[in-house]
Amino acid sequence: MSNLALADVIKGIRDLPSLPIIVVELLNSFEQSDISMGAMANKVSQDQALSAKTLRLANSSFYGLQRKVTTIQQAITVLGFDSVRTLITAAGVIGNFSEQKHANFDLTNFWRHAIGTALCAKELARALNLNQDYAFISGLLHDIGVLVLVSRFPEQYSGVISYRDMHDCYRIKAEHAVLGLDHAIVGRALAEHWKFPLLIQKSIGNHHALENQDLGDIPSIIHVADAIFYALDLDGANNALVPVIDERAWKSLNIGSAAMRSVFRETESKFEDACQILVQ
Repeated sequence: MSNLALADVIKGIRDLPSLPIIVVELLNSFEQSDISMGAMANKVSQDQALSAKTLRLANSSFYGLQRKVTTIQQAITVLGFDSVRTLITAAGVIGNFSEQKHANFDLTNFWRHAIGTALCAKELARALNLNQDYAFISGLLHDIGVLVLVSRFPEQYSGVISYRDMHDCYRIKAEHAVLGLDHAIVGRALAEHWKFPLLIQKSIGNHHALENQDLGDIPSIIHVADAIFYALDLDGANNALVPVIDERAWKSLNIGSAAMRSVFRETESKFEDACQILVQ
């Protein structure tokens, strides 16, 4: 047992590398209405790596465009600002954590699960006429607290991995047993520190323990998408247990069987392309 104090975790969060300025601005813009798309496109274009990854995503099966887009401005024109903002944010956040290393932690598998959950969440949001961009980013970042714990407290997190393997239990149970807190709490603290929109903060912080006000909204979508993606078993994780879906969340989404089959199909068809671009 090696319990962590939340104050120590927050200090660890402050020591993390800052997100690229353009990604911070894009995240903040989710709650703004007066955004200059041209100015934002110019800023993104100045970051060659981020721009290139965004354009690869835009031209992949992720969107199925009939013609290739070659500039960020063109991508915005064809796909819309909201979609391109989501792609840029995803590429930027993943790139920010790409150098994290841990002997017993598979970072590639972590991001594959995150991307799959994001894709599934986006399709669920589409079916329910909820905000697809909030759903995608929240799905991508729902386990971000794990990366904080792995990168800032590697020895303690080795204990979590050992406990989970020994007891064949959910990661969140192992975290509570070993650390006295869990990745959802830590993820919410990181989201607050980076000033993410409140709905994304709640989706990260509550996806394992939904509050009544989360029902029928993005946090419920993330909770369900997380379980669905484990059940689809696309990420190749050998020791993953499928989480139990909160019955309240499932009922609150009220999604039909035909729509759910479409969610499965779209998630599976886009998954590998998105992973090859975002994780590599």
